[in-house]
Amino acid sequence: MDPAIIVVLIILIATVVALIFEVVRIDIVALICMLALGWTGVLTPQETLSGFSSNAVIAMIAVMILGQGIAKTGIMDRFSRAVLEKVGTKKTNVIGVMSLTVGILSGLIQNIGAAALFLPGILNISRREKIPASALIMPIGFAAIVGGTLSMVGSGPLILINDLLNSADLAPYGLFSVTPVGVLLLLSGIGFFFLFGKFVLPQSESPEELVSEQDKLIEALHLPHQIWHYAIPPDSALAGKTTEQSGVWGKFNLNILGISQGKEAEYAPWREAKFEAGQEIALLGNEENVNKFASTYNLIHQEQADRFSNLNNPERAGFAEVIIPPRSEIMDQTIRQFSLRKRYAVEPVMMFSKREEIRGDFSDRQILPGDTMIVYGLWENICDLKTTSDFVVVTPFTVEKKESPSKTWVAALCFLGAIGLAMTGAPISLAFFTGAIAMVLTRALTIQEAYQAIEWKVVFLLAGLIPLGIAMQKTGTAAFLAEKVMTLVEGGHPMLILLTVAVLSTLFSLFLSNVGAIVVLAPLVISMAQIGGIDPRPLALMAAVCSANSFILPTHQVNAFLMSSGGYRNADYFKAGGGMTLLFLAVVVPVFYFFYL
Repeated sequence: MDPAIIVVLIILIATVVALIFEVVRIDIVALICMLALGWTGVLTPQETLSGFSSNAVIAMIAVMILGQGIAKTGIMDRFSRAVLEKVGTKKTNVIGVMSLTVGILSGLIQNIGAAALFLPGILNISRREKIPASALIMPIGFAAIVGGTLSMVGSGPLILINDLLNSADLAPYGLFSVTPVGVLLLLSGIGFFFLFGKFVLPQSESPEELVSEQDKLIEALHLPHQIWHYAIPPDSALAGKTTEQSGVWGKFNLNILGISQGKEAEYAPWREAKFEAGQEIALLGNEENVNKFASTYNLIHQEQADRFSNLNNPERAGFAEVIIPPRSEIMDQTIRQFSLRKRYAVEPVMMFSKREEIRGDFSDRQILPGDTMIVYGLWENICDLKTTSDFVVVTPFTVEKKESPSKTWVAALCFLGAIGLAMTGAPISLAFFTGAIAMVLTRALTIQEAYQAIEWKVVFLLAGLIPLGIAMQKTGTAAFLAEKVMTLVEGGHPMLILLTVAVLSTLFSLFLSNVGAIVVLAPLVISMAQIGGIDPRPLALMAAVCSANSFILPTHQVNAFLMSSGGYRNADYFKAGGGMTLLFLAVVVPVFYFFYL
């Protein structure tokens, strides 16, 4: 065996094991893999770093920026509300229409974004109509995943596959080349839950589904709801202390909603804000703890102050349930490191993490994807949380900031213009990046917001793994592995080769990221096709499509994000996802055999 093949196989196996067991973060694994290929001499320095200049990485960055521009201007938010108003309350209608809508959106924006966009409305329907959220969320999440197969920018593997085809000297696919199979998959998935949903979905209600309005949220989570007002006299020991030094969170288990002096009020003051004599403060907590705090610092009780009237007005302020999505900037940080209070002027009251309920001072608790926080603040400040991709605000409210209508139309035109350019035959990366820059130039999005929209973890994951695909092609590793696999299906019908590729892609996607799966599989699949005398382009495209066939385990980021909201267990995904996986294979293999080969 060629020594270069042995080196690549060692790096490949080490990378796969590290990705499966999450030895370190997946983007770090990808970068280590990239460097290993360079330092071992398998690739030249230019080939080693080629991932950073790849079309796939540029296209992914552009899609993230365009998605953020659309989200910021509220186009999709208004669209989702309009759909929810029209869909009615019948469970089958909600599942059908919402799944179709989310699926279509996932073909043009990131599927996690499409799912997050509709989650608050879905939970609201669930609570209002007493429909178990578990019967609604999983079908819509699966539709978001399948919807990523509607276009070549709908998911990471489909964005990446054109680059992998180029590296093998094969022609790339156009923007909507994958749409026919994507449409069939989406419609089949919706039909699956129409026919078998009552058999495969959990129907029991969870405590979250009993919550509706503010008073029910307070009752269900035993939240403190009375706001207490105190003045700081000149002789108080509180004067000169910062909020953190006062022990208001940790020692007294209270939340400070505001500090005022004169007519000005500072909401959710951050930990370095200092108390001064003459100030008035608004506290949230039970009476015993408030009395203890007031007694310790010799505070003077006050009636409700006009300057804090907004805090006591349910039309202006209240509690909000906020979920942390996988791509959030706050992920793996703490509230202290992220400066939540300083950035958004909202007060975190409690938190749910790994099914644990946390109260008091959790400022140094590491935030994980899927964690839920309950915050209190003005609705206009909570609205700021909604406009970022860092948080998903589940609690519905009506007081929102509105973007200029002109910016809304500008963002829409930039987005549609990018799609139009791609449809004319322009490279997808060039077309979408042009649309992204147009959003910045027309001020629909600031350059800082554009930078913040980019999920650098995904960018480095792509850039780090692309050289692995190049190395597998260059050294003949892909051909070597393909020969071994082909010995199992040699002489069989072409459909058997298609089924083998589909099953391999499905298995890889369950344990690796879907991007990692396609990087490993694409060179292998192309070599298998060449050995079997089959056109390699459709086989590679099918592998990219099947990398989305990740339903049996909640490893896909959409499933991981929705797991807590639906109250699902791994067994629920195995039950419903098993049927969905078989359906996926039953649709993809014949379609590619009859219409793509």
